[in-house]
Amino acid sequence: MPDKVRIRITVNGTRHDLLTEPRTLLADLLRGDLALPGTHLGCEQGVCGACTVLVDDVATRSCLVFAAQLDGASVRTVESLAGADGTLHPIQRAFTQEHGLQCGFCTPGMLMGACELLERVPEPGREDVEEALGGNLCRCTGYQNIVRSVRAAGRLMADEKSEQSGVRA
Repeated sequence: MPDKVRIRITVNGTRHDLLTEPRTLLADLLRGDLALPGTHLGCEQGVCGACTVLVDDVATRSCLVFAAQLDGASVRTVESLAGADGTLHPIQRAFTQEHGLQCGFCTPGMLMGACELLERVPEPGREDVEEALGGNLCRCTGYQNIVRSVRAAGRLMADEKSEQSGVRA
């Protein structure tokens, strides 16, 4: 096995040309090599969902994927949500407004799972949210506020989209 492998990966819109060990997990690459600490490591077995990121727009447990497998892929982490000026994404605002945040450990995975869902299903029902986030564990809540947050985020995103459409008209 080679000591290092070269990968080209786009993370949060920035392309990286990296040398990494074949056994480096995506979560470790993000947190260590790219200094993106928002991806949390909980169980490191793919059970808790805290490490969820979007790989080519699909929610993925970053603790289960070797970085070397992602040559040419695009990855979005929780750091990609807020604007460059610090403006919160509608998902982040909704989680704040609807009290979907508790200790915050599961939050990055919940936000990224919600992001993937809302890109596929702009106005999800309760069942859609429960199915999409069913593999993300939160020890602090009964999930009611999280579900409410995701649905509110969908409404915020739809409102912003219609406002943008109205400005262009």
